[in-house]
Amino acid sequence: MPTYTVTVSTGSQWFAGTDDYIYITLVGTEGCSERTLLDKALYNDFERGAVDSYDVRVGEDLGEIVFVKIEKNKYWVQDDWYCRYITVKTPSGDYVEFPCFRWLVDDKEVVLRDGRAHLPQDDKTIHSTHEWQPGFPMSIDANRHKDLPRDIQFDTEKGVDFVLNYSKAYVIENLFVNQFMHMFQSSWSDFADFEKIFVRIKNTISEYVMQHWKEDFMFGYQFLNGCNPVMIQKCTKLPDKFPVTHEMVSVSLERELTLEQEIEAGNVYIVDYEVLDGISPNSTDPCTLQYLTAPMCLLYKTTQNKILPIAIQLGQTPGEDNPIFLPTDGQYDWLLAKIWVRSADFQYHQNITHLLRTHLMTEVFAIAMYRQLSAVHPVYKLLIPHIRFTIAINTKAREQLICECGIFDKANATGGGGHIQLIQKAVKSLTFRSLCFPEIIQARGVDNKEELPTYFYRDDGYRVWEATKSFVSDVVHIYYASDETVQEDEEIQAFIKDACSFGMQDFDYCEFPKSLKTRKELIEYLTAVVFTASSQHAAINFGQYDWYSWIPNAPSTMRRPPPNKKGLANVNLIIESLPDRGRSSWHLGAVWALSQYQEGELYLGMYPDEHFIEKPVKAAMERFRIQLTEISSSIKKRNDGKKLPYYNMSPDKIPNSVAT
Repeated sequence: MPTYTVTVSTGSQWFAGTDDYIYITLVGTEGCSERTLLDKALYNDFERGAVDSYDVRVGEDLGEIVFVKIEKNKYWVQDDWYCRYITVKTPSGDYVEFPCFRWLVDDKEVVLRDGRAHLPQDDKTIHSTHEWQPGFPMSIDANRHKDLPRDIQFDTEKGVDFVLNYSKAYVIENLFVNQFMHMFQSSWSDFADFEKIFVRIKNTISEYVMQHWKEDFMFGYQFLNGCNPVMIQKCTKLPDKFPVTHEMVSVSLERELTLEQEIEAGNVYIVDYEVLDGISPNSTDPCTLQYLTAPMCLLYKTTQNKILPIAIQLGQTPGEDNPIFLPTDGQYDWLLAKIWVRSADFQYHQNITHLLRTHLMTEVFAIAMYRQLSAVHPVYKLLIPHIRFTIAINTKAREQLICECGIFDKANATGGGGHIQLIQKAVKSLTFRSLCFPEIIQARGVDNKEELPTYFYRDDGYRVWEATKSFVSDVVHIYYASDETVQEDEEIQAFIKDACSFGMQDFDYCEFPKSLKTRKELIEYLTAVVFTASSQHAAINFGQYDWYSWIPNAPSTMRRPPPNKKGLANVNLIIESLPDRGRSSWHLGAVWALSQYQEGELYLGMYPDEHFIEKPVKAAMERFRIQLTEISSSIKKRNDGKKLPYYNMSPDKIPNSVAT
């Protein structure tokens, strides 16, 4: 068992010694030690001017020791301690020195780096960044999970390999796909054939989706409460590129109003996937052509408050070869048009709503936090539970999921580089204000509950946002007595600037603040960070199996070009357009894996690691938990008896951080 010798030097000033408990954790490139109490039996440790040595035994070699963590906990009464330095002798006989030269007061935790000087670009322990792809937000400078600093890795390697492990276990073993592995690139025979890899799991939405996916109600409902409930917006004027006329849709209107009057009355909504226009479809498999479209869909609110599609155009440029499909068309023409919209929605969701706007953005904030905030800063303590494992999961995604020959390339129409193009375009509309939940809801014109009474994503999101904001406000007001204290906090100002100037690379269009002047601004900023990492990610991640496991409802790719005329569609064309057996299997394994909660998941409001010890903050945490419990209870009550319950914004199902 490897043994490290730790030598601790106490200052020679008056009262520099301590009787408090001192713990140490050694962190190396290959692992970290257990939290170890430094104590010699019948020996008075940490006397003024003393140099004490201790053995720390570990299960395996820790690699190069990059930093040590020291914790001081009260023994009887608080007893301040002045630590000069700590030296670690490795099993190979090397010495690494960690200068401290500071007082540790109260219950204190400090992290010490080794004493060697580094230029910033050479110091990997400060979480240096790089541009994984041009035009992307900056990410951690690590190609593999094992290259990350140990303190931000997953607890175990098992937790990291979730995509490949779950995909293999679920698809190959549970779904018995191996019985037709030789037919991976062949089409399914009919819709019922998809049931061969569809597993019914009791009490999920997935089977209901399978039974009703063809219905216009199910299609429209997903824009409100499905996996991607962020696209629907009020239509105040029909765009010229989508020339729908009253005559086309009059049969779908219920109020004896013209289309223009329905728009003016606020009964018409629109979704537009313009960002997909011009994105290169996946061409990594020369044997299978794949296709993408950038559709638009007009939606109508009925007198029963259902949201139904009334017109679909599959491209951005109107013309004879880009017809507007209608519910009055042939049943297969209309069904195929809806499938194309669902496939576009899947691409938008996975790349923009999910990957860019939760995973990558949380990583920007996490890196800025690590680089600019000390471990004792209250904002560091506030945010650390909400960035837990995010850098690790993103690194693993770049290693396995969105890399060349990764899952995206195997299963998705935006694989093979299309996902890179799509995110590069989407970043240009990613402003800080668009991360503020109430503002983006209002910007889309869908904030009126009377107009859209079944928009549960909005309703639950508002309540969780306000509860989060209230908690953040409590913490901010405990530590910041005035706006001036925010302005004078150099670490906070550096954190805000880092996120903009380094994380978002000072993109002209990002509109991220570079400084904050008031407590109100700080509260909103931190609320957006916490909400993005917890509630928003939960809302758009954990329903993936529910809504995407029935593959015709969310095709990851399309293998036939979109129809340019009406009257061409039939069952065979639709089946040949949908993903083949192999891509269906990869898709299903991925969405199942992505929908799973981590072992030992910590949910919103759960803070078992006591970064804060102050009673006022603990009281604020308790108030936060009470609010969250009330929200969860009311959501449960609303869901009782519903065939389509909505629970993705229920606090008891919202993990603290982006870790899946």
